[in-house]
Amino acid sequence: MNFLILSVTAGEGHNSTARAIKAALEAHESDAEILDTLEYVSPELAKVIADGYLMVTERAQGAYRIGYRLAEMRRVNEKLDAMQLATNALSKELVDYIRADRFDAIVFTHPFAGMMCSTMKKRGLISNRTVGILTDFTFHPFWEDCTANDFVVTPDRLLLPQGRRKGFRDDQILPFGIPINPKFSSRIPAREARAQVGLDPDLRTFLVMGGSMGYGNMDELVKRIVTLDVERDFQVIAVAGRNADMQASLEKLAGESPRRILVTGFVDYVSTLMDAADCIITKPGGLTTSESLAKNLPMIIVNPIPGQEERNTEFLLNNGCAMATSKTAPIEECIYQLLMSDVHLEAMKACIAAVAKPNATEDLVRFLINLAHTPEIC
Repeated sequence: MNFLILSVTAGEGHNSTARAIKAALEAHESDAEILDTLEYVSPELAKVIADGYLMVTERAQGAYRIGYRLAEMRRVNEKLDAMQLATNALSKELVDYIRADRFDAIVFTHPFAGMMCSTMKKRGLISNRTVGILTDFTFHPFWEDCTANDFVVTPDRLLLPQGRRKGFRDDQILPFGIPINPKFSSRIPAREARAQVGLDPDLRTFLVMGGSMGYGNMDELVKRIVTLDVERDFQVIAVAGRNADMQASLEKLAGESPRRILVTGFVDYVSTLMDAADCIITKPGGLTTSESLAKNLPMIIVNPIPGQEERNTEFLLNNGCAMATSKTAPIEECIYQLLMSDVHLEAMKACIAAVAKPNATEDLVRFLINLAHTPEIC
């Protein structure tokens, strides 16, 4: 079997999802190739989108929120906008690449790639089966321009009404979940995991994640947590990612803190750290969120990026899987409530069990392999 996975670098989640799918396909003795779609057809545009995404989500969040909401309010099938026109032109660049090899199916992890595939299929330029993957707990506005593709994988069946509003038929929507690295699909007991990383096996443990680069003011957040005046003892794991300055600041804080703080940089055992934790404090990116759900790990959400991460927050809160901080509900109050109420924590775990998809990647890969063995209907 031979599969093409199309990604786009706009944040890291789409690429991480692509890598998880590739690894799982290869484990099933299938060939899989990842192509950064925009980088292939237009390196200049790819750089503009990647750099622009980082800039607006870090420095112009208000503008990004407004733009995202305006895009959500578009009417399905209304007049094509500039992005759709650009996609129509760029999709021509992919045709020869796809035709040069016999791909049993094409998987895409970003709607821009899906728009190109949709355009090519509408024009009869390719006949490959195409499968889109949502990497957030919402349909991004541009998914309404991807409906000519064969299937779309969603995080949960609860997104079915959204999919219908975007123009997808029920038989196109596959609620497998967001594909994650298989190592997050299994768990070890919390006490065992804590012992493995050198923590007290008996203390309630909070994991603070800042993503691969460590989000801003993480040290201030951890300081507020560990100085909380509460009678129940607890410990903290703080993952600074590749942010060396943040790691140094956290290590200084750990040396002065009355509570145990385990500080790490970028590590390959985040799965074990999640097993060690009772709760994760993090931004609600689609991939981190899905990994946490697979681990049955309650969440406290901080600093969501406007747009898709705010929609992720809504999904998690509405389904009882998380708490969220705000100006009037600071991190200290969230931590205090979870320390003083075991019932609250267990209730969140029960809600998580209802929506978690720990086997999402395996379910998707089995579907793709079966699809490849199914003759195309001409």
